[in-house]
Amino acid sequence: MSNVVQRIFSLTFWGHELRKLLNRLGRAIPLCNRSSIAPRGLHHKVFVKTGDRVGMGTNANVYIAFYNTDGFRTRDFKLDKAFFFDFKRGKLDEFDIYIDNENFGPLAFIEIWLDKWALLNHWYCEYIEVQALNTEVVHKFPVNRWIPADRRLQIREFDMVLPQEDKICLQRKWELQRKAKLYSVHKDHQTTMLMWNLVRNAVALKVEAKIVDFATDKWESLKDIETIYQHHLLPPPTGMTKWKSDVEFGNQRLNGCNPTQIRLCTEIPDNFAVSERDVQPLIENMTIDEAIARKRFFIVNYDFLKDLPCTDGRTICAPMALFFVDKSKHLMPIAIQLFQDPAPNNPVFYPSDPEYTWLLAKCYFNNADASVHESAVHLGFTHYVGESIALATHRCLSPSHPVFRLLAPHFLFLLAINNLAVNELVSENGWVDTTMAIGRIGMFEIIRRRWQKWRLDVQGSLLADLEDRRVADPEVLPNYHYRDDAVLIRRAIFDYVKRIIDSYYDSSEKIQQDKELQEWGRFLGGEPKNAEEATVGMQGLPNSGQFLTTDEVAETVTNFVFICSAGHAAANFGQYDQYGFPPSYPARLHGQPPRDKTPLTEKDILQQLPDLEETLSVMTFTKLLSTRDTKALGDFEMCYLYDPHGCSSLKLFQADLEKIGGMIDERNLSREEKYTCLHPSDIPNAISI
Repeated sequence: MSNVVQRIFSLTFWGHELRKLLNRLGRAIPLCNRSSIAPRGLHHKVFVKTGDRVGMGTNANVYIAFYNTDGFRTRDFKLDKAFFFDFKRGKLDEFDIYIDNENFGPLAFIEIWLDKWALLNHWYCEYIEVQALNTEVVHKFPVNRWIPADRRLQIREFDMVLPQEDKICLQRKWELQRKAKLYSVHKDHQTTMLMWNLVRNAVALKVEAKIVDFATDKWESLKDIETIYQHHLLPPPTGMTKWKSDVEFGNQRLNGCNPTQIRLCTEIPDNFAVSERDVQPLIENMTIDEAIARKRFFIVNYDFLKDLPCTDGRTICAPMALFFVDKSKHLMPIAIQLFQDPAPNNPVFYPSDPEYTWLLAKCYFNNADASVHESAVHLGFTHYVGESIALATHRCLSPSHPVFRLLAPHFLFLLAINNLAVNELVSENGWVDTTMAIGRIGMFEIIRRRWQKWRLDVQGSLLADLEDRRVADPEVLPNYHYRDDAVLIRRAIFDYVKRIIDSYYDSSEKIQQDKELQEWGRFLGGEPKNAEEATVGMQGLPNSGQFLTTDEVAETVTNFVFICSAGHAAANFGQYDQYGFPPSYPARLHGQPPRDKTPLTEKDILQQLPDLEETLSVMTFTKLLSTRDTKALGDFEMCYLYDPHGCSSLKLFQADLEKIGGMIDERNLSREEKYTCLHPSDIPNAISI
């Protein structure tokens, strides 16, 4: 800050404080000695909470007025305490107010505003509570808004009302018009994370771990990679000791960071040249038809990766892999074909092939799997879908709308972290270009291709997705911990959402008359109004976004909450254990995929692995991305629910989550590998990294 700016700030600030002091002295020392006279009127305590993120405080004068249920308005009150720094970021301020009218009656809503005569003449107010000391009744006013200097805002108690029932309709209309212009990105989405600068902190983590000046740039042996974890601060990823295991390769499909791709195989694709003779010894001497009939075959087919354009013309496989549930209930890989078109130079690889040839085939399959994971499953269908939900919600739903208040905690930091990702991760020559085989060109093309077929009522709905992939039955596909834990979380979210939705929409007419809700649905899944408008274009919304029943609204909101909380947690927080040891889950390989069954060696695999700098970049970034720095699901950073029914529903939700946490703890005692990504205590409310 320059000396001139510092001086202006100092004069402005202390001038403001001096005016406050003189005003108070003028009130406190009149000609007659009134200092001994107690203030008259109904005594109220007013508690004001300022938002706890950058730029949310103010040094402007803040004013308040009160309305009773009959519409009577009090005089204006200035919220001020002498010699106190009021309305600082994250601060809860307390004020004494005396309402002159002894018969003022029940409080209905408040009016809040601030003046223009300050440097910081905008302010984010989280909530205001008013306690009437004569009755001890506490009135709660969730504001959850930026208060501009040029507008008086009226906030009703609990501030949760359908638009057709809202008496403050002009303000509601103004707010929606204002937000439609603002979104894109708004101040209230600045992330609280101390690690907000991903590149800066990845470098810092490398320095802290003392691995920047490691002796070699190329790996001489797999032991060289393991040495990093033995001598430095980064912990060994779970993939390090298990990367050669076929059991672990199958488990990656079920409980790794990309657990939503496996599906029941009801027939072998015509272009998958699997040999009955080669697989029969691997499937307990069944025939292929018998294994299919007994629902023992599962498949992952990445046909949409065929001819994928990648940064710098790099090659990415478009593989298929066949799996078999054996008598030990393990999902075992039995065949991998790395490209879609059968050919002499595109063989099917089996576990019976030479050890390192089979291992390299698995590495190339996982390289494709990692590309799908980071592009579609993680960035595309949590971050970007979540951003679409957030923008539509802010543009179409008033802050007073029940659906807005249900969803708002679940995209609290999303727009900020997405903006950082665009600038630092998927920018030209950014992290994706330098560490992933597909680069940013391939990543965006994967998202584009998958978005064309993605539907909210299939891939975006946990239960429908499990049914579509025919993997919902634990007897058919055992040890699918992601599914088993996710179903519990999803049920708790639905019960919570449904209780609140039902309390506001007690008839289908109310849904159809809710213009904000219908516009929200249209903007998400309907047609643009004109050539200039761009809508989200999301497929699979009820009736293309025209809601008719409470179940349709509850299902949609539940899917959105799940995507922005549990869905992201499952895709994000296992990354370090998968990517952190490159042979286990390589983001990039140098060289060409195997084209025949020639026996290979460990050295052949080492030559294709990322070099030291690429490895360290992947390790540090995925370690950073796997860090949780926000509150757990149901324990909101910023509360939006204050009405009695909403509060009771939230308490029931929290109790359900606590029970689920106990159930998952119990399950993990008997699991071969613990699965913690969907433990309620480890699921953030929103996508914050």
